[in-house]
Amino acid sequence: MKLIACLGNPGKQYELTRHNAGFLIGDAVVAKFGKSVSNRFNSICHDGIIGSEKVHIIFPQTYMNHSGVAVRTISHFYKIPPTDLLVLYDDFDVELGSLRFRAKGSGGTHNGMKSIISDIGTNEFCRLRIGIGPKYPEWSVSNFVLAPFTESELKILQSNVASAIDSVMAWCRGDIDLATRTAASAVLK
Repeated sequence: MKLIACLGNPGKQYELTRHNAGFLIGDAVVAKFGKSVSNRFNSICHDGIIGSEKVHIIFPQTYMNHSGVAVRTISHFYKIPPTDLLVLYDDFDVELGSLRFRAKGSGGTHNGMKSIISDIGTNEFCRLRIGIGPKYPEWSVSNFVLAPFTESELKILQSNVASAIDSVMAWCRGDIDLATRTAASAVLK
């Protein structure tokens, strides 16, 4: 059993903001693999199958800065170890149109990732960083990530959905090297 946590903020006002890139890519994963949906574990939870692996795909409803609450709750309930967790999230240190897959790491400046690391007690889990940067120098971090994508930015993000899905599929099969290479193949279009 695997867990994919797609990070973002709930609510219509946040739907197309940069901070919801994890939700946006997660929606594409659910469209391809999701089988059922429910509201539980402080999340909208989709159950599905990727390859031969049962997968819970969650969209925490705790707001970004408390994403760890939802991840910890479902992880403990199903006894899902951190090695079977993948987090999809926005990163303004990664260029828009790029993806970065990592097997572990710090939360950096991302409060959602810091929350998860704090709540599950480790940074030893996989993550797919979705590029939304660079941040405009004259903007604060919060103003930048909570602003909506422009139409052209959204098209760039959507052009790499297939690479993101392929990376997620490789991770589900246990092929971290392929997941990393697939994400790295996404280029600005």
